[in-house]
Amino acid sequence: MTRFVVVPQWQGSRSSRAMQLLDGADAIAGDLPRSSCTRIDVPLEAGESVDTGVRRYSALRRIRDLVDAELALHPEPSLVIGGDCGVAVGAVARSAARERDLAVLWLDAHADLHSPDSSPSGAFAGMALRAVLGHGAPGLTLGEAAVPPERAVLGGARDIDPAEEEAIGALGLRMVAAAALSDHDALAAAVSATGAAAVHIHVDLDVLDPTAMSGVTTSVPFGVGVADLVASIARVRASTPLAGASLSGFAPSSPAAAVDDLGAILRIVGALA
Repeated sequence: MTRFVVVPQWQGSRSSRAMQLLDGADAIAGDLPRSSCTRIDVPLEAGESVDTGVRRYSALRRIRDLVDAELALHPEPSLVIGGDCGVAVGAVARSAARERDLAVLWLDAHADLHSPDSSPSGAFAGMALRAVLGHGAPGLTLGEAAVPPERAVLGGARDIDPAEEEAIGALGLRMVAAAALSDHDALAAAVSATGAAAVHIHVDLDVLDPTAMSGVTTSVPFGVGVADLVASIARVRASTPLAGASLSGFAPSSPAAAVDDLGAILRIVGALA
């Protein structure tokens, strides 16, 4: 059975709705099997940058330690649920420890490829995929367990800053456009082309079209439909073993409003778990 680790981290987000990520994580947790679910108590303080170029670095570093310690207790694949998408970095680290030849499928409206030097906000969520690839502030990157760029696939991204465009070209990242996910084999083919033995799948809910998901910090038009996303994930899992997964970005406008999106979210959780 999949282990669910809920991490209501908000410190990595630059959004004015960042604190609503706590409500989103708790709303998802409320519909998960309690016996298979662990909630990590995220510190309430914002934290300090400590001259790293990452806002709230000290809090993020502490949370990463908590995530690493919890995931080390479970030999089976886990689904880490945020919170902001910075939680995915620790989740990928655990998957990389379990599977040496790991691919990462990163499904997000944003590229998340900034470095501390290029980021206009210093928000770690915008650096998360770059950290998975081994670049960024000490203690928040994968280091020796970094996933090589040739084994990373970025899917559904459509709001990409110029510095991230440069990084995509320099790193040679595989990309699959949001519109291409109407072909449910497109992601599976891209992951298979990496030659990896297993895959970690990360979903930031803003990869979905705003008509399908309202409770996100930043909606970006022309995204993926729920049915196409779920079917595409199923095809990936049918062709490449799953080493672990993560899901982030649920920020409902209020706890009561969370119910409007939970049906779609639970379909995605089911596909990942």
